[in-house]
Amino acid sequence: MNKRTSPRQVRRLIIKKRIRKRLRGTPERPRLLVVRSLKQISAQVVDDTNRRTLVTVTSLSKALRAQATEAKGKTGIAKLVGRTVAEEAKKQKITRVVFDRNGYLYHGRVKAVADGAREAGLEF
Repeated sequence: MNKRTSPRQVRRLIIKKRIRKRLRGTPERPRLLVVRSLKQISAQVVDDTNRRTLVTVTSLSKALRAQATEAKGKTGIAKLVGRTVAEEAKKQKITRVVFDRNGYLYHGRVKAVADGAREAGLEF
């Protein structure tokens, strides 16, 4: 980390390392990873054993742009991303995942992604 890294970001990276020590995605139960920025959010389903990304959905996806205008705010878009990633995972016969919040606190948009994925049928 360099001089420009904020204390908040350093703390998130420390939490992320602590979580990732125990969390692994397997072919039977891949990892649902959430990445957020100030404006966008994305979710990926990752198999760490085979080092493959199975599904990727971001708030910038063309498929979500039409629905994103109807969603209320960034939290609504995050819930939509969670629902979409779950639907794409179901197409690949993935029903159980491990949720990786990537060092972010479990509230707001991260929680909305998890809720959307659960509503669409993913188990974690």
